[in-house]
Amino acid sequence: MSKYRKRLPQLGNAVCLTDGEIENTLSLLHPLDVPQPAAFDMLKHASGSDMLRAYFARYAALARSHGVGLVLESPTMRATRDWGAILGYDAVALAQAQSRAIELLLEIRSTFEAADTPVVLSGTLGPRTDGYNPALRMSAYEAAHYHASSVETFAQTEADMVTARSMTYVEEASGIALLASACSIPAVISLKPGPSGRLLSGDTVSQAIERIDRETQSHPAYYMVECTHGSQLAEILGHGGARLGRVRGIRLTRSHSSLDLSDAQALARHYRTLSSMLPNLSVIGIEYDRFDAMQPVRSHEVAAAGVPYSVEFAIGTSGRRSGPALMRSATHAAEELSARAFS
Repeated sequence: MSKYRKRLPQLGNAVCLTDGEIENTLSLLHPLDVPQPAAFDMLKHASGSDMLRAYFARYAALARSHGVGLVLESPTMRATRDWGAILGYDAVALAQAQSRAIELLLEIRSTFEAADTPVVLSGTLGPRTDGYNPALRMSAYEAAHYHASSVETFAQTEADMVTARSMTYVEEASGIALLASACSIPAVISLKPGPSGRLLSGDTVSQAIERIDRETQSHPAYYMVECTHGSQLAEILGHGGARLGRVRGIRLTRSHSSLDLSDAQALARHYRTLSSMLPNLSVIGIEYDRFDAMQPVRSHEVAAAGVPYSVEFAIGTSGRRSGPALMRSATHAAEELSARAFS
């Protein structure tokens, strides 16, 4: 039985951390021995599972040390029929991998969840193709048929929701949202605009949200936007529109970015800009080391500027606990898991 399927914490007052791009991060740290970067394939080996466990444990330790929530997205973005076929997975094997991925995330939740750190489990779906090939675009009906087994599998696990990652056109996103509605599981649609700031379908982010909501009776719990850095995302959101209130998450990635993501001052400025444009922003996705570097700067700069700001990025803000002590205990737990994976 899922824990948060009927009451996602990030829809309330909880601010949540989520990861950046797991495929890119793992391929940089530990080259994946597969034809395509497919993290779910690591689940078939104990060493690969340990590596994934350590990856998520680092985020969980960070979230708990800062007293914020965490959305754990399963490493199954490539666990789809076409990508799976490249690696020799049939429908049964793919469903087993998706179920194992949620089981792994359950382990992380059981270790790290705390009263002020709810851990939400999400079954991740990726696009059928690389997302930018117009020759392979599907209708909403075709997309629903293609992704049906994945959504149904996640709905039968303890996953709290499903996330459709890197959606570049409306129809595929709508098909997945309709499936999730039929399976009674919340869906999050994560949109990935192209260099022009628009989706492959020609829509702005606001227009895409309006179309998806109309076609699915507003089933998505909320939307996310993926972008290489904050300044580009601010430009994309600059198109405006009432539907931007439906955007609750952003994911900043380092891929092809002209911005140095290790520059905490710049990241803090970008975050403040985005917060002013997205009043319901509650889920932040970024590479682990970049997120951690942003904490002191965010807390200090925002306080000095007098901008309304939550305590999500301040270490040890809870009067009931010692921040440094929590950091030590959480980091110690993560290091124990990491030692097995990276030894």
